[in-house]
Amino acid sequence: MTRVIIVRHGQSTYNTEKRIQGRTDASRLTEKGRNDANQAGKALSKISFQAIYCSPLNRAKTTAEIIRSELVEKSAQIQVSEELLEVDLPLWAEMLSSDVKEKFPEDYSIWKKRPHELRMMIHDAQGTREHFPVLALYEQAQQFWQEILSRHQGENILIVGHNGINRALISTALGIPPSGYHGIQQSNCGISVLNFSGGLGEPVQLESMNQTQHLGDTLPTLRPNHQGFRLLLVRHGETEWNRQGQFQGQIDVPLNDNGRQQAAKAGEFLKDVKIDFAFSSTMARPKETAEIILKQHPGVQLELLEGLREISHGLWEGKFEKEIEQEFPGELERWRTLPAEVQMPEGENLQQVRERSVAAWRSILEAAEVNQLKIGLVVAHDATNKTLLCHILGLSPENFWNFRQGNGAVSVIDYPEGANGLPVLEAMNITSHLSGGVLDKTAAGAL
Repeated sequence: MTRVIIVRHGQSTYNTEKRIQGRTDASRLTEKGRNDANQAGKALSKISFQAIYCSPLNRAKTTAEIIRSELVEKSAQIQVSEELLEVDLPLWAEMLSSDVKEKFPEDYSIWKKRPHELRMMIHDAQGTREHFPVLALYEQAQQFWQEILSRHQGENILIVGHNGINRALISTALGIPPSGYHGIQQSNCGISVLNFSGGLGEPVQLESMNQTQHLGDTLPTLRPNHQGFRLLLVRHGETEWNRQGQFQGQIDVPLNDNGRQQAAKAGEFLKDVKIDFAFSSTMARPKETAEIILKQHPGVQLELLEGLREISHGLWEGKFEKEIEQEFPGELERWRTLPAEVQMPEGENLQQVRERSVAAWRSILEAAEVNQLKIGLVVAHDATNKTLLCHILGLSPENFWNFRQGNGAVSVIDYPEGANGLPVLEAMNITSHLSGGVLDKTAAGAL
């Protein structure tokens, strides 16, 4: 696998002033921005990078230089790439966001709700031309992947960019369309990890996204004007069958001792987060995980939802991969490569899991909305969580394997405008409380 670690630049002067930066280069890192870049460097210090790429803009270049200074292995030099420039918003650059909203209300609304449709008419020496900022950015991101992935097969790469280009990089890798531009977030000096099996279009896994724990932030901060609620999606702790690689599905296997420790660590990690409602699958392993986490939140009632249960593997349940391959030759390979096409024998397919888990998710959103709740805990399973992540990002079940969900890992989904607004994946598969680092070291195991 080619491991790509993506970092957004540290806080800049324009960030603090709430100005549109785009491709202007007047903005500089603040003291906090420099300190956070140092912390990002320390968090990545033991990883050996064969290549480092950054945007030519000062705020990203300086961040890359600070991070590199903290690395134990410094053999990789920083290479500047024009393809890592921030989204180009020439008519808005250097303006306060509030002024853009006031002077360009219609365009600003399109930017927020239908970013792929935002159009700017640019008048320059070459005449007048049409510019679609987000569409251009996605083309730029694809160009970057096509150039560098073939160059660095099986290596570790560090990329230091900006909020917009980083989102476009992650989106083009996973197949999220430009309409979903605002559906994922990148915090200043947040760390994301992508694992590529080959080039763009070949299998890729988002191992984690927008980790901020190295900066002292348990979870990414709520965006300005957040009016809705936040859901913390957690995968249950490890079971003995997870550890051994035995398919469990809807067989009600309990947590093992390591799984209980993982749940306790997740509870400790979330103890200062003001959780005010909680849901879990009806199965023993997520239920116990939720109960252990909620020991830090006395008074919060746990509600159980049948729709959050793990996928039914049918006749695969209780079996190891070797046994499944013997009894159902070729089906495991299909499951790994074409998951949406597999019907588990006497079990479920991913569309069935999607229908029931999304129905359960919607009931959670309704409960939060009706009762004006703010932060909720949702504990479920590997397949259920991956299916929900596909739904949240507007992807089909074909993208199932694009997401990693470690035992005891935490993902953060915001609904800034409430249940009927667009969701934002703020962070995914946080495992720093389990491994102490930015890489997910939980065992892969079976579902």
